[in-house]
Amino acid sequence: MGTIRYLQGKDFTFEQFRDLYESCSLGKRRPIEDEARFRGMLENADLIWTAWDENLLVGISRSLTDFTYVLYLADLAVRETHQRKGIGKELIRKTKSSIHEKAKIVLMAAPSAIGYYPHLGFKRHPEGWILV
Repeated sequence: MGTIRYLQGKDFTFEQFRDLYESCSLGKRRPIEDEARFRGMLENADLIWTAWDENLLVGISRSLTDFTYVLYLADLAVRETHQRKGIGKELIRKTKSSIHEKAKIVLMAAPSAIGYYPHLGFKRHPEGWILV
């Protein structure tokens, strides 16, 4: 692994986006097989930060936000070969630096990631709801 570069924006191909999700556990919980929906996830995101190992997309933070009050961190994905190297933590830091200093970040953690977020300063919130 070389030096990781972090970039804001959508300067990557749909194929690179899909390949990243297929390379980590998050891909099992996203509609990769439904290209229109999966493409919409990318096109309609308000804020995207990516992590690159040379020309390989190794991580992404994909968010929906108003930039001033709240940001919903919809996806934090890091290629399995690049996990446990601080990439997810840095993607969250870059995401936080892009919004108002008092804005909140909210997310829904995958069962396997529940233990990850507390060490980054996230607090569990018992009053969340989901309409399915």
